[in-house]
Amino acid sequence: MPVTAEWTPKQFGRAFEHFIHMELQAYNHYSEKDMDIRYWRTKAGHEVDFILGDEICIEVKGTDLVKPSDLKGIVAFKEECRPGRSIVVCNEKEPRLCGDIRIIPWRMFLEELWNGDIVA
Repeated sequence: MPVTAEWTPKQFGRAFEHFIHMELQAYNHYSEKDMDIRYWRTKAGHEVDFILGDEICIEVKGTDLVKPSDLKGIVAFKEECRPGRSIVVCNEKEPRLCGDIRIIPWRMFLEELWNGDIVA
């Protein structure tokens, strides 16, 4: 069977989320922050990919354009838990705000993470 480089959006999304998770784990280890990295999900099915401590929620979207419907989980988390910052990491080319949710390209996120600008 030939090997193909074509991924379904679901496969890419899982791999992309895993990539960001590994970067968060590596940063946590090398910076000796010892922060909790958790996942959040409601009974209604809303979820957020990563909760860092009690202050930062991060949703990972493997899309070139984050839509309001992509923000349902992060909005539900914000209503319940009131995090200090909310971030969506994605494939968009430029950073932007959607209300107080920061939507940023993954390369920018990693640069800020490793510069110590995401986690204080």
